[in-house]
Amino acid sequence: MTLTPQQHDLNAPAKTGAELLVQALVAEGVEYIFGVPGGAILPILDVLADGGPEFILCRDETGAAFMAQAYGRITSRPGVVITTSGPGLINAVCGVATAHEDRDPLVIITGHVSQRMQLRPTHMNLDTAALFKPITKWSVEIEDADTIPEAICNAFRLAATDQKGAVHLSIPVNISTASVTHHPLPKAPPPPQGAASPLLLSAIAKRLESAERPTILLGVRAGTPRVAEAVRRFMSKCKLPAVMTFEAAGTLSRDHLSQFAGRVGYIKNQPGDALLTGADLVLTIGYDAVEYDPTEWLNGSAARVIHLDSIPAVIDTFYQPEMEVIGDIALNLDHLAATLKKDFTDPRSDVALAREALVHEQSRGESLDGFPIHPLRFIHALRNCLDDDITVTCDVGAHEIWMARYFFCYQPRHLLFSMGHQTMGVAMPWAITAALVRKDHKSISVSGDGSFMMTVMELETAVRLRLNTIHIIWVDQAYNLIESLQNRQFGRHFGCRFGPIDFVGLAEALGAIGLRITAASEIERVLQAALAAKGPVVIEVPIDYSDNVELVATLEASALH
Repeated sequence: MTLTPQQHDLNAPAKTGAELLVQALVAEGVEYIFGVPGGAILPILDVLADGGPEFILCRDETGAAFMAQAYGRITSRPGVVITTSGPGLINAVCGVATAHEDRDPLVIITGHVSQRMQLRPTHMNLDTAALFKPITKWSVEIEDADTIPEAICNAFRLAATDQKGAVHLSIPVNISTASVTHHPLPKAPPPPQGAASPLLLSAIAKRLESAERPTILLGVRAGTPRVAEAVRRFMSKCKLPAVMTFEAAGTLSRDHLSQFAGRVGYIKNQPGDALLTGADLVLTIGYDAVEYDPTEWLNGSAARVIHLDSIPAVIDTFYQPEMEVIGDIALNLDHLAATLKKDFTDPRSDVALAREALVHEQSRGESLDGFPIHPLRFIHALRNCLDDDITVTCDVGAHEIWMARYFFCYQPRHLLFSMGHQTMGVAMPWAITAALVRKDHKSISVSGDGSFMMTVMELETAVRLRLNTIHIIWVDQAYNLIESLQNRQFGRHFGCRFGPIDFVGLAEALGAIGLRITAASEIERVLQAALAAKGPVVIEVPIDYSDNVELVATLEASALH
């Protein structure tokens, strides 16, 4: 093709900062850039118009940042979001902070007013590097266009290095249009980690073998595909019981269900919590305190802790490991399994009780046929309708707690939760990214009617891209988790109720298919119709939250004691 004067040959040496930036992103293997156009990034968008990563036009920068976060979560490679200056980058702050606290790799590139304008009071002029500093691993403004390759290389390397998180690069307009002489740098992956010393692993093996009630707690860094495989090998050889945080969903396979006592997090009232409280030794694998505060799960426990992770433990009053294994998690698990002489197959009554309680609560869903739909009834039907390769994303709210506790997943990074900032509105943007990355499979988001409306505009994005997404809305016309907490703490609720919305009509107005469930007997039929449909589908599900009091009950008040 003959290039016009306005087009850019990305294979030729870059002439401007914008061209050099796009070439550097190509060198990093970036597939998608999520964003909203704006004046401060027009030179970059002009280059992207001729090639490079695919630009995914979003309806709001918050949703764009959520989509980039999901890319980082699913692929373990940094997702990229680009915004303009002023309100554009401010809108992205929520999504960037969410990615950072959820430990997902993300690079945000923000346009800025030209450097000569930054000392003046002018519109869209903010100290953007300072704004993003508290919510990123690194936030910097590029001051010389020829340093763009260095900035990009280090940004991607830092975002993907444990503890993973967000990185911010600010690019003033005059840097994007400046002449350059440098070239992109080759991709530099994070440095590999090694295994711990045999002496340390031998000491840990002896400590595990001498414990009477050892238990495993799996965390966010156990859930990457490579580490999950090592966890499965370890648990196949060593029949230890395990619980997991919400963000470790999918770490275990169906073969390990007899060892699995469920997910823990948010409120200490689950069978897995009882197992942790009664343990005399807890081996944490890839656990991060941001997922489940140790003040909750270690309070009242006499358990000692062994911390196995890629980064050192954060010490507090309750979390004080007696041993730490820092390095490549998968390597250390394989070496530890080879060192252990005990297989831990002897039956334990505490594990049996935890399993019995978990299975009993899950199985209740099959017989709950009332209307509105009980959460367990819907979860039971949803699990039966899906194969293990479908990605399910969960928004934040009461529905998230129900899903996290009772919807099991058997593939790493195929059931996504936000437990860092617990940000509402993530589910639909995450599902959009899952459909982009995992093109051969549907993706499903589960939201409450409160959280769905926070990023509802991105339904148009899914429609425009013709993505095979299914968006399930649990409808109760309230911020019900907050309402439940208010009732528990104050004996009443306030400021949590809102009006009805015709979600079927809303879906159709935005070009999606709208479906509504009006009886428990319809759940499977409607889900199958959605799975067979092409393009985005929205399903409205009136939900019965009358049992939500159990979600926020403490362990001492629950049936576990």
